[in-house]
Amino acid sequence: MLEQVILFTMAVAFLISVLLSPIFIPFLRRLKFGQSIREEGPKSHQKKSGTPTMGGIMILLSIIVTTLVMTNKYLEPTFKTYLLLLVTVGFGLLGFLDDFIKVVLKRNLGLTSKQKFLGQVLIAIIFYLVAKQNEFSTAVSIPGTDYSFDLGWFYVVFLIIWLVGFSNAVNLTDGLDGLVSGTGAVAFGAFAVLAWNYSQFDVAIFSVGVVGAVLGFLVFNAHPAKVFMGDTGSLALGGAIATIAVLMKLEILLILIGGIFVIETLSVIIQVISFKATGKRVFKMSPLHHHYELSGWSEWRVVVTFWAVGLLFAMLGIYVEVWI
Repeated sequence: MLEQVILFTMAVAFLISVLLSPIFIPFLRRLKFGQSIREEGPKSHQKKSGTPTMGGIMILLSIIVTTLVMTNKYLEPTFKTYLLLLVTVGFGLLGFLDDFIKVVLKRNLGLTSKQKFLGQVLIAIIFYLVAKQNEFSTAVSIPGTDYSFDLGWFYVVFLIIWLVGFSNAVNLTDGLDGLVSGTGAVAFGAFAVLAWNYSQFDVAIFSVGVVGAVLGFLVFNAHPAKVFMGDTGSLALGGAIATIAVLMKLEILLILIGGIFVIETLSVIIQVISFKATGKRVFKMSPLHHHYELSGWSEWRVVVTFWAVGLLFAMLGIYVEVWI
């Protein structure tokens, strides 16, 4: 029965995204919510200027509706259900504000880094306070071992680092058509498998709801994209996957399952440190996906390759957690 519920949840989320897109995309275009392309980016991206953005709204609506309907119908909602929605919507609203400033107020950088960081930290602290009220463990486990260590009060700092770090990591990865949609579907799918394996069906339903939502969005976001998710989508997805990992006590495993997001972030950090220290760049451009573009790879080749690598990371993560 529950297997059918999981598959049905994914199908419902997929259909909601697919059905919303033909309505939202023309609406966003009429409102002139078009993406502004940064001049320092790859020249081939200039033709994408004006493509409707803030499509993450469709992903969020699909996730919210699917999670609430399916959880209330087949399970009893738990504090994990509400925490997942709280963080996802919270980060999504933060991303929406960032997108709104960019496309409506025509300030290409959106929120300042301090404003965005403060918003992310506030959401993380609220998450911690709610979790603490539900006697949530502050221990962190080492994947593939029986070893764990309790962070105590320091867990709130760890939680802030994880939520802020991974929301920004997914945001950095969102630079090519379909890149985050595909890698996100794979990563959330891996956590859905693990949630099912550990009988955390509330988390499993949310996870497959996200998979269905982003795959439905991918129908219109694949190259050449008809719509971008914007920070509305990427920040929400980053916050959501970090929350899943935390609630399942698989925090460290997220580094492996979300390996693509980690590598993309590291490429930016390495580039900045190298340029400031030596005046030289390690990559032709960061994040890493732009390096491959400027090396002569087609956008589609970069995206498919990253999808494949993301799948390998996800499979390895499941193997480490379940079989080692």
